[in-house]
Amino acid sequence: MGSLVLCHDRHATHPYEITRIHCKIFTIEELCYYLCNNLYLIDYTIMNEQLCVWLDEELGMPRLAGQLRDVIRLRGSIEKFVLTILKDSKIYREPEMIRIQNVLERLRNQKDIERQKYKGDNLLESGEIEEAILVYQAILNQEKDESVDAKFYGRIYAGLGAAYGRLFLYQESARMYDRAYQICEDPRLLKPYLYASYKYMSLEEYHILLTKHDNYVEINAKMRQEIEDIRNSMQLELNDVLVEKWKRHYRRSHI
Repeated sequence: MGSLVLCHDRHATHPYEITRIHCKIFTIEELCYYLCNNLYLIDYTIMNEQLCVWLDEELGMPRLAGQLRDVIRLRGSIEKFVLTILKDSKIYREPEMIRIQNVLERLRNQKDIERQKYKGDNLLESGEIEEAILVYQAILNQEKDESVDAKFYGRIYAGLGAAYGRLFLYQESARMYDRAYQICEDPRLLKPYLYASYKYMSLEEYHILLTKHDNYVEINAKMRQEIEDIRNSMQLELNDVLVEKWKRHYRRSHI
């Protein structure tokens, strides 16, 4: 059974506005929800005296406001500012707080565009495929950031390739992996590229594709062998399940 979280009963008369996204919040729960769902986008704009005043006067939380003012006065980090709010609210349990702290540590020295990619990667890993695609596309639609190396954008295309592949949009997936390889020149990208191509191309088209690069045939052979090994493994597992099922049926029928 999950544990209960006791919510605070104070509701602000005047909301605090998150200027970056023009979002108005009325409670400490809403503030914490915003922070936890936007860890990748939090910057210095959240760390200000106006928020301290709002917590003190609107939510009646002078102790928290004082702690946050100390962080600002001592020129503490944004991560410490955010964690102070989350810990004081007592909304999140220890495992979740550890996860949040780990994410903030990872993001500490990253550029804004790297934070966006990290968000997309985490969405993809957690199965939120459409949301990950939107994040990756937003990065590509921005003006190119010259502060990151060219391969950074190749990794964005690779992320899109993986996302489209999980949605069975194999033609788009192959196109993204191809773009990623052209930028990164990473041989590891060729296998998912060939797999996606195989899934949407006709057999004739795919055989023509294999002739375009010397190593395509070798990679394709390894890929097909891996697929066959996975199928055999799955069949063995299925056979074990069936044998156990038959054993149970036999025992019951001879009681």
